[in-house]
Amino acid sequence: MKDNSRKRHILKTFTWRVIGTLDTIILSWLISGSPLFGIQIGFIEVVTKMILYYFHERFWFNSTIKNANKRHIYKTITWRIVGTLDTMLIAWIITGNPVTGLKIGAVEVVTKMALYYLHEKIWYRANYGLSERDNKF
Repeated sequence: MKDNSRKRHILKTFTWRVIGTLDTIILSWLISGSPLFGIQIGFIEVVTKMILYYFHERFWFNSTIKNANKRHIYKTITWRIVGTLDTMLIAWIITGNPVTGLKIGAVEVVTKMALYYLHEKIWYRANYGLSERDNKF
């Protein structure tokens, strides 16, 4: 059977990036007070996060953790660490203020973990790109 897991990971990357970018733009705008900063941070993240997310998915696809709930929680935590550090750095560079970067990162930890967990639960139920679900999850 043909393994389409790469297609699955690419589609998951795009769906998550849409959700994540909208969250980042809104939070960055509210915290910085500038819609322009929110848009700039969000658009830079489109590129950095898609690359980082793809490699995160590839890592977890090869994981030996089979328990679905544990897997979703571990993936949520590891992705949030990577994602928050990326957001804080970009926000600091765009706004010129490290405190603003920290504030955006701190709020984003909560909103993104909840959104990511829901995203994972939805994708877990989808069979797209899986030739044999039982052998991978």
